[in-house]
Amino acid sequence: MEPAEAGTTNATLHDLSDGRKTASMTFSDWQQLSPGDAAREMLRRVAALPEAQRRATVATLPDEATLTARFAACPRSSPPTLLGGVPYFLKDLFDAAGEPTAAGSNFLPEIRPAPARDGAMVRALSAAGAVLGGKAHLHEFAYGLTGENPNFGDVEHPRFPGRTSGGSSSGSAALVAAGVVPLAIGTDTGGSIRVPAAFCGLFGFRLTPHHAFIRDAFPLAPSFDTAGWFTANAHDMRRAISALVILRGSERTPRGCYIEPPGLEPDVAAACRAAAAALAPPDDPAVTADWNAAMAGSVEAYAVLQSIEALAVHEQWLDARRDRYSPEVWSRIDRARHWTDAQRTAANIRLIVVRQWWTRFFLTADYLVLPATPFPALMKAECTLENRNRLLALTAPASLGGLTVLTVPVALPSGLTCGLQIVVNHPQSPAVNWVLEKLGG
Repeated sequence: MEPAEAGTTNATLHDLSDGRKTASMTFSDWQQLSPGDAAREMLRRVAALPEAQRRATVATLPDEATLTARFAACPRSSPPTLLGGVPYFLKDLFDAAGEPTAAGSNFLPEIRPAPARDGAMVRALSAAGAVLGGKAHLHEFAYGLTGENPNFGDVEHPRFPGRTSGGSSSGSAALVAAGVVPLAIGTDTGGSIRVPAAFCGLFGFRLTPHHAFIRDAFPLAPSFDTAGWFTANAHDMRRAISALVILRGSERTPRGCYIEPPGLEPDVAAACRAAAAALAPPDDPAVTADWNAAMAGSVEAYAVLQSIEALAVHEQWLDARRDRYSPEVWSRIDRARHWTDAQRTAANIRLIVVRQWWTRFFLTADYLVLPATPFPALMKAECTLENRNRLLALTAPASLGGLTVLTVPVALPSGLTCGLQIVVNHPQSPAVNWVLEKLGG
């Protein structure tokens, strides 16, 4: 399972990032601005968003004086630190001192006081010199893979209005894709970084469950919740990971392979296959068949196990505040009260089967390459249960495995994008560094 040599697809991935340079600023670009100029530039970019998109993406935003002070106070050195002076938006599941955490809902701040101190994610970013530019909206309570939110508005794809940004880290992804900031923090339970990264043409990185960065965030399903972030290019992603996780190199070329599960749209299958050839060879058909057998039923298992944990989080409010939830999110949580013993048992057995498969795989390989989505960004009418399950068929296996995933964008002939998941067994895997170097990081 030796990786293939990089070919024309690697250039395509570069072109996707480079094509946005006129609208986007890199980490280094932001670091060259004075505090006042940086504050004004970020606020100008927020103001340039269409009004409905601004309401749907931006949860909180400081005034110019406050933001200037934040830029002035950030740790810098000469040359600048990896994240010194880099502005970011924070998914509104993470706590920032003095700011309410709404989690995309219309009632959480009424029953959960604004935090007195920053959460672990914000503290780490501050220590690295990053500047909190504001908080970003999300799919209500992070329970969805689209950017729909009845409280604040649906987040649209910045370059294809009418199509979703993906979710649940919808505001975070859209703000990076629109060039407002070069970095945004998200979470990923069942694909909430991977899906919007693929839809919006971004790089995305998810950590592992129970990492310090996610432990004090407002939960969806704690056994599966992970923290992570988006950037517009490989170089900035490599810098962010180096600053927050520490990337490791390797004395040998990492070993990986590409698996193409069924159910992809033809143009996505062709694009992912071509892009993956720059990173890994296709695996032997027997391994793919083994994957398909092990992962059969993973969507159903994930739905059962995730919803049971979500119910434990929401049980005290679910009935008393039913009218404050969207019907869709309420029913996703409520279904946990109706699973049969047989369904719960089957879900736990499937969890074991999936984790055993990953354990065997990583005995001889360093990474697995998989498509991130079976289709590009959906139109509103296409955000159906059937398409949600098609997305989860690709993302649930790594979620059940509790694994780290780097998502890289893949261009489609239409101008839309999809993505590849690079699944590794821990955040400091040398394969992450290797892939980002391949892609220009």
